[in-house]
Amino acid sequence: MSLESFAEGKSPFHTMDAAAKLAAAALFSICTALLTSITAACAALLVGIVLLAVAQLPFKILCRRVLFINAFIAFLWLTLPVSTAGTPLFTWGGFTVTKEGVDLTLLITLKSNAIIAAVIALLATSNVTDIGTGFARLHVPQKLSLLFLFTWRYIHVILEEYKRLSTAATLRGFVPGTNSHTYKTYANLIAMVLIKSHDRAERVSNAMKLRGFNGTFHSLHRTRTHPADAVVAATIVLLGTALLAADYFHLTELL
Repeated sequence: MSLESFAEGKSPFHTMDAAAKLAAAALFSICTALLTSITAACAALLVGIVLLAVAQLPFKILCRRVLFINAFIAFLWLTLPVSTAGTPLFTWGGFTVTKEGVDLTLLITLKSNAIIAAVIALLATSNVTDIGTGFARLHVPQKLSLLFLFTWRYIHVILEEYKRLSTAATLRGFVPGTNSHTYKTYANLIAMVLIKSHDRAERVSNAMKLRGFNGTFHSLHRTRTHPADAVVAATIVLLGTALLAADYFHLTELL
């Protein structure tokens, strides 16, 4: 699957236990999200870049992913600098860009990219099944773990069903437009996708019950966290904690 294009590799993160990576990514992301200074955010982004370098991911695919995500952040640069009150920097076309708005947008951009880099480096290097198992090992509620795995599995099935119905409509001469017929057709198409998804869910549920499913997936491969995995995860968490502490005590202002 395209979303698992980073799961295959030989880097240290590819062989690292998924539970340790989940814990490290979650705690590092929380620490990064709480940062309030641009200097600390720059340091967090540097840590994220180092993690990406260690992960040894395909550069072109990685750039496409990062650019796609930053396309949403670009909208902030169009709104926050001119909508945040503060010291004016310059005026253009009736809009006033403020220093506080630029600083806030830059802070959000740095923190977002730091979190994105850490999550890609740590979590994208595991397949979804391993991540689901990692959730269970971290004692995440079992229903959430199962919901995560089933959502990943059947979102692709639903997408394929939508493509099939869309192709059928096209073969019958349907041409999208801005009219009531188009809206009704898309409404019926979405309704059919939901109905077929519900029917498939009932069939899958009955099939699993007939096979004795009791709410737990049993893996043929037993996984455990190696001491080296725990050390790496602890190091990443300590880096995030150190940045948060430095930011809280305003130590970054001394740099």
